[in-house]
Amino acid sequence: MIRAFLALPLPDTVLSALRVQQFLLPLPQKTDPETFHLTLVFLGEQPEPVLQAAHERFSEVRLPPFPLALKSLGLFGGAKPRAAWAGVAPSEPLTRLQAKLDHAARSAGIDTESRRFTPHVTLGRFAPPGPEESFRLERAIAAGSTFTTPEWAVDHFALYESRLTKRGSVYTELARYDL
Repeated sequence: MIRAFLALPLPDTVLSALRVQQFLLPLPQKTDPETFHLTLVFLGEQPEPVLQAAHERFSEVRLPPFPLALKSLGLFGGAKPRAAWAGVAPSEPLTRLQAKLDHAARSAGIDTESRRFTPHVTLGRFAPPGPEESFRLERAIAAGSTFTTPEWAVDHFALYESRLTKRGSVYTELARYDL
């Protein structure tokens, strides 16, 4: 079984901007900047033959390259935040790509998540902090609401293996797919 997901790797300029922003936020626990990516479809634990069938379908996905930028910061968890993220500027091509990949995964027999696609890069995951720390974090996120990165051309996506370790997840690129 292989725990896998599809994602957009991020260019160095975007990674640098994310590292700076992550440093500026009072996050209780930060995501390792080496793992920053934009998840398109989480595939979960899959047997190798199913993942191979999905790989063949992912190879058939074609779209023209498109521009993308990160824009805004936010928190997941409402009154009890549990994750901080950098959002994505609205992008119809990104939504189309994600839908095509989700369909390809389903047609290969993978039961993907049914929740709405909310493109983001996770900056930190943590247990909900106390009221004072939550307030400080919410203020910092609000202050960073003008966060943006330079646009980059999305011309490929990748299939990653995710191995869980005591120090966090380790991601290994298994395949790259040009658009």
